[in-house]
Amino acid sequence: QVQLVESGGGLVQAGGSLRLSCAASGRTFSRDAMGWFLQAPGKEREFVAVITWSGSITYYADSVKGRFTISRDNAKNTVSLQMNSLKPEDTAVYTCAVDRSGRGWPPHGYDYWGQGTQVTVSS
Repeated sequence: QVQLVESGGGLVQAGGSLRLSCAASGRTFSRDAMGWFLQAPGKEREFVAVITWSGSITYYADSVKGRFTISRDNAKNTVSLQMNSLKPEDTAVYTCAVDRSGRGWPPHGYDYWGQGTQVTVSS
């Protein structure tokens, strides 16, 4: 069992930045792929970004390429999402997740999920 706790969400003006963090505890492994997803009100969950165990391979949704950066610190069992140039359409609940297989791509079959953190971007 893995527990995931997100932090760093909040209210920010358009064009601003936020940094989300996710702390993993329990039966964690350095080879776990770790990703971020979002869910806007009334819509299904969408993929945002993922980073593999090595930290050298990342994938991003087209909507966030060039604006968001995912990173991980295996020693601390954390994954972060640096979000720059935020837009109102980025408003959503952001959730981190773990893929035990280590693949993380395509973004399906994730095994553990956090409870999410709210990001609100004002116009």
